Amino acid sequence: ERAALIDQTSFSKFEISGVGAQAALQRIAANDLGGAPGKAVYTQLCNVRGGIEADVTLIHDAADHFYLITGSGFGLRDSGWVAKHLPGGVSIRDVTNSFAVLNLCGPKSRDILQAVADDDVSNAALPFLAVRGLDIGHARVMAVRIGYVGELGYELYIPQEQAAHVYEALWAAGAAHGIANAGYRAIDSCRMEKGYLYWSGDITPDYNPYEAGLGFCVALDKGDFIGREALARIKSEGTARRLC
Repeated sequence: ERAALIDQTSFSKFEISGVGAQAALQRIAANDLGGAPGKAVYTQLCNVRGGIEADVTLIHDAADHFYLITGSGFGLRDSGWVAKHLPGGVSIRDVTNSFAVLNLCGPKSRDILQAVADDDVSNAALPFLAVRGLDIGHARVMAVRIGYVGELGYELYIPQEQAAHVYEALWAAGAAHGIANAGYRAIDSCRMEKGYLYWSGDITPDYNPYEAGLGFCVALDKGDFIGREALARIKSEGTARRLC
């Protein structure tokens, strides 16, 4: 009914950049990363059998420049999978400690963000999965219209030294809307209620996207990628089981 702030700073964050980064990630990810910067893509990284090796968000914020966002406990594993499939000239760098992340979520979150942002954050200007740089107070933040709790919300990537300043601005603007702090584990309750999946608990390399209800993340028509042949066969033949 209101809005909440959740500290997601511990999520693992990696910068992927260099000439050919977009093409390289198209080869690694099951979903389509084509097109211009300015969007986030939820995707699985599959093995040659179509099994889910990682469940991540890739933020495309500039030409051949991406951020990979994954769970706090999966950073080493997921970055290792990506690194071993990257060509020369494309690098991956751990930037987890460079950014604080505040998740502003709930039906009043847009009103609160609009009160502190320098630009229009309406649904038309900042639609679902869009990425935009915003000035909040004295800070420049990367705002991503995405979340893991199943509500309207924004993940705000903030330089660490300005995190407290941005938090205080959001808290002050949210007072009129009944803003609250929510504990980190509230994410887990909310995402389960919504039906959002968690790698290692719900999905693993033993499962493919189709049986996990993630077929919408598989872009078979985008060209070749790791696991495409197996996934095309699975889709054609149908799945023997459906996870729930």
